[in-house]
Amino acid sequence: MPVDKSDKEFMATLAKGLTVLGSFDKSRPTMTLSQAAQAAGLSRATARRILRTLTTLGYVEQSGRQFALSSRILKLGYAYLATQNWIEQAAMPMRQLSELFHESCSLAILQGAEIVYVARIPASRIMSVALAVGTRLPAFHTALGRIQLGYLDDAELWRRLRSLRVEAYTPSTITDIQALYDRVREDHAQEFAIVDEELERGLRAIAVPILDRGGQAVAALNLSTHTTRTTRNEMRERFLPNLRAVAEQISASIV
Repeated sequence: MPVDKSDKEFMATLAKGLTVLGSFDKSRPTMTLSQAAQAAGLSRATARRILRTLTTLGYVEQSGRQFALSSRILKLGYAYLATQNWIEQAAMPMRQLSELFHESCSLAILQGAEIVYVARIPASRIMSVALAVGTRLPAFHTALGRIQLGYLDDAELWRRLRSLRVEAYTPSTITDIQALYDRVREDHAQEFAIVDEELERGLRAIAVPILDRGGQAVAALNLSTHTTRTTRNEMRERFLPNLRAVAEQISASIV
């Protein structure tokens, strides 16, 4: 989301602190002061003050020269989930959907150019993708992401596209940004998205939006399968009607 730094109510120091917290990820679970400053785009002096404050508050731990997030950071994530009652209410219909088709069912929200899983019912079958609540994946290469991206206006969609560092995860990954834009708009028009082996070989998924009372996407619901088990046509014919019914049920629970 674009930030208006000219807003007199905008707290730059808080924003920098959140940027430092957000710079820790799977590829950077620990960082030195210099690494954190570079990752967050801050000076060493600013990064030092922020890390010292976060360490004092218990959100970051220090071991020698290395800094890492502490378990206290989970309190912020769980606070979000606790305030979203509709996510908890989605668990039962998601489980029923998963059991009906013997496939994994997931719920995710859109954050920038990524999706974040907020609920997941895994199938008994094991796939190589290890997913859990809090997992982040590239939005433009997942069905859960594309169907939500379609609710953005053109200016915002292009802003996120141009900020991408496009990576070919498989030979099927769409890497041309115009093609990605077209696919997002096509999925929005048909009100569902299918992504086929773009993120991982053998992984096929279909997703529909979760809408608030104003008709805006607040999340997306999907069913994922292996390409050897289910064709794209079967997904449209068998999965989609039930997926939409559950999505409508979840959408109705959003206040």
